[in-house]
Amino acid sequence: MTLAGRTALVTGGSRGIGLAAVRALAAAGARVTFTGRDGAAVAAALEGQGSAAGTVEGRVCDVTDRAGMERLAGTGGGFDILINNAGIIGPIGRIAEVAVADWARNIEVNLIAAFHAAQLAIRGMLQKGGGVIVNLSSGAAHRPLEGWSAYCAGKAGLAMLTRQIHEEYGGQGIRVFGFAPGVVDTDMQGAIRASGINPVSRIPRENLRPADEPGRAIAWLCTPAAAGLAGQELDIRDPALRAAVGLEALP
Repeated sequence: MTLAGRTALVTGGSRGIGLAAVRALAAAGARVTFTGRDGAAVAAALEGQGSAAGTVEGRVCDVTDRAGMERLAGTGGGFDILINNAGIIGPIGRIAEVAVADWARNIEVNLIAAFHAAQLAIRGMLQKGGGVIVNLSSGAAHRPLEGWSAYCAGKAGLAMLTRQIHEEYGGQGIRVFGFAPGVVDTDMQGAIRASGINPVSRIPRENLRPADEPGRAIAWLCTPAAAGLAGQELDIRDPALRAAVGLEALP
């Protein structure tokens, strides 16, 4: 698996699945830029790159900062790869209990900012003759979960956006995937466990999967080997996908 000569942008790449994707992409030879809202977290992520430090750059930028994202997208003529990873889970609560502003903030981050990043990336990719977009999806995109109305709605919208990008640009060399990473041991899962509101919150931490698994899968999706899956919603728990990526079978 090689991505030598490719440039990649990972949103929300300072921790969790995003950081695992940054590392996997860099290990495959890509030059990676990632965003994060917290300057200290961005700096810590860069310090942890080790031998890949020369291929990774971190930028402090909130994905909802449209002007900032536009400046970033114009860096070096755009990117060959976009990983739309940045996302939030909250507000967690039943529909009658959550604030409209908090609900709207979730949609702004999980859907509108992802659309904007994709829009910017597509413009550059068309000039390059193609590219790859991976939208971080979820099982929540396809079924309701108590207390997650904003998250479920945002991820459902993102799943349709994936199909729409494929419909409009699949014939112009742009491969897009929706990728559900499974239940992974991240800070977001910590917030979910603390809420105790639905079955996902009661999954024991020892049953969560490591972030490097979806990181490796994301990097694989950016290679030509995954071209036949373009336009689809994929799940890391699928045995065929795990085998293709080189991940061990789930128990």
